[in-house]
Amino acid sequence: FLIIASILYLSTSSFGQNQNVSQGPVFDGEPYLTVNPSNSQHMVVAWIGYKFLQILTINTSVTFDGGTTWSTPIDIAHSISGYQSADPCLEFDGSGNVFVAYVDYNPAIDSGSVYCRKSTDGGLTWGADVPVIGMHSDPNKRALDRPWINIDRSGGAFDGNIYITTMNASTMTPVTPPYHPYVTRSINGGISFEPWSYLDTATFLSGSLISSPMPTPTISSNGTFYAIYPSYVPTQSSSAQLLLATSTDGGASYNHNVAYQVSNGVTDSLSKKAGLLRADPSDTNHLVMLSVLATYGDADVFINESYNKGATWSAATRVNDDPIGNNRMQDLVWADFDLDGDLVVSWRDRRNGSDSSYETSSEIWGAIRLKDSANFSPNFRISDTLVAYDTVLAANGNDFMCIKFVNDTLNAVWGDVRSGTLDIWYNRIGLDGTILSANKLNSAPLLTASIYPNPSSSTFTIERNKITQIDIYNQGGKIVFTKKHTHPKNSIIIVLDGYAKGVYFIKITTTEGVLTKKVIKH
Repeated sequence: FLIIASILYLSTSSFGQNQNVSQGPVFDGEPYLTVNPSNSQHMVVAWIGYKFLQILTINTSVTFDGGTTWSTPIDIAHSISGYQSADPCLEFDGSGNVFVAYVDYNPAIDSGSVYCRKSTDGGLTWGADVPVIGMHSDPNKRALDRPWINIDRSGGAFDGNIYITTMNASTMTPVTPPYHPYVTRSINGGISFEPWSYLDTATFLSGSLISSPMPTPTISSNGTFYAIYPSYVPTQSSSAQLLLATSTDGGASYNHNVAYQVSNGVTDSLSKKAGLLRADPSDTNHLVMLSVLATYGDADVFINESYNKGATWSAATRVNDDPIGNNRMQDLVWADFDLDGDLVVSWRDRRNGSDSSYETSSEIWGAIRLKDSANFSPNFRISDTLVAYDTVLAANGNDFMCIKFVNDTLNAVWGDVRSGTLDIWYNRIGLDGTILSANKLNSAPLLTASIYPNPSSSTFTIERNKITQIDIYNQGGKIVFTKKHTHPKNSIIIVLDGYAKGVYFIKITTTEGVLTKKVIKH
């Protein structure tokens, strides 16, 4: 995120067609996607957007119909006027609340913090910002870069715990070694966060040679918290290592072990080589680690697995199925399990590019491995277009992707430059390859509507110009009412006699766009 600011100052797949989900005027970057565990049709996306006089903001958009339509993006307010934001990540808790964590900082990079906000209406609006860890919380370390958020939904003793990990912001800023991965937690639903702690510890230190030791966290279905982080300390090991921190007591304490001795061998400095850790929700013993390695001469996607909670790991196995040693780079790996234990891995793929460099045409590809299967499926394209390289992709944060795999359905968001600027694209694919929806999130001006009285025991009046359709969803995501208008209306009365008391979401389609509002029937 520290490089993005300087850049801005200067500034037919077999699976169907993708559409742009952001349409930002300069760029939209680092998209992050989350899916409501109680309603797979309800998703929220966050990304970094550019806004005049605000430089960088976090935008969010919501869908209640499985990605067919998305709400008009909203900006998350800065904590301090003149700040800018970056590095968003999202997660639902088990009660349908959604949380966003992000960095908000002074463009001079001398102050700022990671913040967390909660939404109780599915991501349509966001509550107050809650500080998590600050620029100077650990003096001279700048411990606030690239937050990741995980929430315990196990139903166990620590259900609802919120964990946020960070690392040193060493890029373009002076940071005093040694360097550390960090973790903080909230045990009160995001009202406040406890004091931070180091994820590394004596004999399992990250060290002074890896200046941004990013931890990647995950939580198993029994509530065990894991985070893997890089280390290179010659007195600990003669080679670089990936170390695993494990907490079985809700983040109160951690045990450590060596996960893997690794030298990725990737020499291209632009390659996005960060690894990823995931826990199998169908097997509390099973963890997977995805990496980018140059074992065969060019960068490929590899998987290592543990079937004993990270105590030992398998050898690395190649995931992408283009010819071995074909002089083509793959990077930007992501992955997700569904509840059955099926696994999807995705990455940026250059098998159809012209050379081995980062600076060549690319696509987004993926592979699926079903539960208990020994092998991945043949690779498939997630994006539909071979996109030419653009120099904007050389800046940190200006390329990113995120996938969620739910009920045998893959939801993917990524950034690419096919439209001349960096935009966010969304695709929803069934396990059989069927395109279920594809969209480009829209950064048009925020649409508004008035609904009153709200709450109401029966009757709601909706006022908004040029209404063409009203859809009402219950909290489970089921449509309970639909009304189309051949001739656009400016005022509509909805009567919910006979409907159960509770929260409903009204999707208002107009000739100018779509917006969603929450109403309460009492």
